[in-house]
Amino acid sequence: MNYQSLLTVLRDHPKLAAWAECLPQQIAQGLDTQRYGDLPRWLEALEALPTPQPTTVELEQAVRIDGDISEATRQQLREALEALIPWRKGPYQLHGIDLDTEWRSDWKWDRVLPHLAPLKHRWVLDVGCGNGYHCWRMLGAGAERVIGIDPSPRFVVQFEMIKRLIGGAPPVDVLPVGIEALPPKMEAFDTVFSMGVLYHRRSPMDHLRELKEALRPGGQLVLETLVIEGEDGDVLVPEGRYAKMNNVWFLPSGPSLLRWLRKMGFRAPRMVDFCPTTTQEQRATHWMRFHSLAEFLDPEDPRFTAEGHPAPIRAVFVAEAP
Repeated sequence: MNYQSLLTVLRDHPKLAAWAECLPQQIAQGLDTQRYGDLPRWLEALEALPTPQPTTVELEQAVRIDGDISEATRQQLREALEALIPWRKGPYQLHGIDLDTEWRSDWKWDRVLPHLAPLKHRWVLDVGCGNGYHCWRMLGAGAERVIGIDPSPRFVVQFEMIKRLIGGAPPVDVLPVGIEALPPKMEAFDTVFSMGVLYHRRSPMDHLRELKEALRPGGQLVLETLVIEGEDGDVLVPEGRYAKMNNVWFLPSGPSLLRWLRKMGFRAPRMVDFCPTTTQEQRATHWMRFHSLAEFLDPEDPRFTAEGHPAPIRAVFVAEAP
């Protein structure tokens, strides 16, 4: 994977030049085949991926790539994509292949989009972006450049597959790093997304601080996370697992999270969407063949998780950096 064009752009950016100097080492660490034993197999699948010339690339209403390809090429493409199962975020339509991912991430995008400051000409950071589905939608909404970060190399290789199928040099990259790799007080991005990350952080206040420091003054934060119903001050701290996840730390109520955002200095925080997660939005498919939300809920009462906690509700918050 070649990040030279991104590094060149970052070196010319007044706020990001310092990051460009240490980023090559961070990328090398994030794609270390000694650390990630399955990575060589994923990279083999990437190299086996056929890249027919697309006739249509749609990023605004969906992520869809179409072209005139043979059935043999389509089968080769399917085999390369299947080597990267599970696919979590999507869906993608790729030369007649319906890559139906675990999450209907397009539904989340539809809930978020009406509340965004226009992305046209903006530099956007997507924290915990997975395979970059929403990065493509951000580009389709007019962003000038999109940088996604996610420490999972499988997701980075999945993103690279989509990028090679699109072809050309679209101004979007997914880097194999976490938010802790960003230099402090960058103040470089017009919009910063954190979707599905906050509840995985041991220190949510530190995560909010990191997000604020990545934003330019007046830039927009878009935060999507698990919440609970409740009043100001209510927070669920699961002692064990939550929906069979062992890395869930804090699930605040909406009013509590608004208070957290104000305490961390964000301006005008507001909750713009509140939506229970359903088994139509998160489910097992051919492209994600393991347990999903249906197995994470109480089989007798889906209002609760398997552990007896309130079932997942996801909310979207927006705010501005001071």
